[in-house]
Amino acid sequence: MIGLRHALEADHVAAVASIVTQKQGKTAALRHGAIWGLGHTITLFLFGTIALLADTLIPDQMASMLECAVGFMLLYLGVDVLWRMRRNGVHFHVHQHHGKRHLHAHQHHADMAHSDASAHQHQHQHASPFPMRTLMIGIMHGMAGSAALVVLTLNAAQNLWLGLGYMLLFGIGSIAGMALLSAAISLPFSLSSRRIERLTGYLQLGIGIGTSGLGSVMVFNFFY
Repeated sequence: MIGLRHALEADHVAAVASIVTQKQGKTAALRHGAIWGLGHTITLFLFGTIALLADTLIPDQMASMLECAVGFMLLYLGVDVLWRMRRNGVHFHVHQHHGKRHLHAHQHHADMAHSDASAHQHQHQHASPFPMRTLMIGIMHGMAGSAALVVLTLNAAQNLWLGLGYMLLFGIGSIAGMALLSAAISLPFSLSSRRIERLTGYLQLGIGIGTSGLGSVMVFNFFY
């Protein structure tokens, strides 16, 4: 349960949401969420094992530096979401109806300009490569979260094997939590109606701004 709850922390949600915005379908999102959780677990297990063997904690200064690095990563991910929105033709218009202004999201799909031949080529299915980028994001996030887990593990475990078992259960909970969270976030993006398309435009904008904003706050807190 602690691992599942850990998956719902704000910086984790922001990172996974920024990844899910570019994935089509719940299956792909579920896969990427699980891979993120795997990367997160790998780092926690590595740092936690070292701490258990050395019977020591991660220095506060190092933990703060890792948090700052995650902040820069979130800032990049948020800007990447906004850049992809622009590249994919997602933009916003202000319309006025009966004296009231409304903001509407629109998307011009690049594939509409393709020829029939190229469209036929795009219908072929290719095996998805292993999402190494998602794994690395999870690994990076695990570095920042390892300090807190080490404290919990050292307090809860009476020996090395109990500590390893504790971290394993924590990791399984994190993987399951991130997979389910990713699938839930992906639901609006897997629908294609015009109204839902407008909603996904707003969601992408919110995720991009929110993720980059959270990253900026983490970086600011480190330096100030």
